Amino acid sequence: MRMDSSTEPVPRPRVTARLRALRFDAGSLALNLVATLGRRGSTPIERLGTLDRLREWCDGVGLRLHDEAVTDQLLTELWTLREAAYDVVAAVVDGRPPSDVSVALLNDRARPAPPQPLLIATGTGVGVDADRPLSGRELQSVVVRDLIAVLGDPERRGALRVCDASLCTMVYLDHTPGGRRRWCSMRLCGNSAKAAKHRERRAAAAPAGS
Repeated sequence: MRMDSSTEPVPRPRVTARLRALRFDAGSLALNLVATLGRRGSTPIERLGTLDRLREWCDGVGLRLHDEAVTDQLLTELWTLREAAYDVVAAVVDGRPPSDVSVALLNDRARPAPPQPLLIATGTGVGVDADRPLSGRELQSVVVRDLIAVLGDPERRGALRVCDASLCTMVYLDHTPGGRRRWCSMRLCGNSAKAAKHRERRAAAAPAGS
């Protein structure tokens, strides 16, 4: 339990397996990385805290790392990249300038060129090798270049949203007609918000003293 200034006990938010699950529904590779830290609006939930989670995230976004690239150093670098990316997209949503440090870090991580697809000779002709494993820096470059592509496209940039749930605040791309999507996921935050409003209405309608 935590104590607020009035010394009343405040229950700690319950962290379930669902809240710890990786998210792959933010609408872009870079935003999926940003979503590996959950509940930024309250007590943050680290979803990318181990090397196994890093491998799982790469599988989920369709990227392949060299085995020797899966290191604690890469994990730490991805955390710093993630926070810089969050700072920039949150600044876009809020209509304010991002930190110069964040912009410089992202530009630096974007510089290494990702491996290009190559032609390969096969027994029946010619094929394309487009699934080459990435180094740690190449992985980061792919992520930042995706973020740059989002911000450089007026339509996608204008579709950036922050989940209305105060505990969530996940950043996602809203491509619904009219851009009226309020929640990162109707199944998750949307249903939780509706259930909370239903409880509030029932409590308000209950007879006094019941």
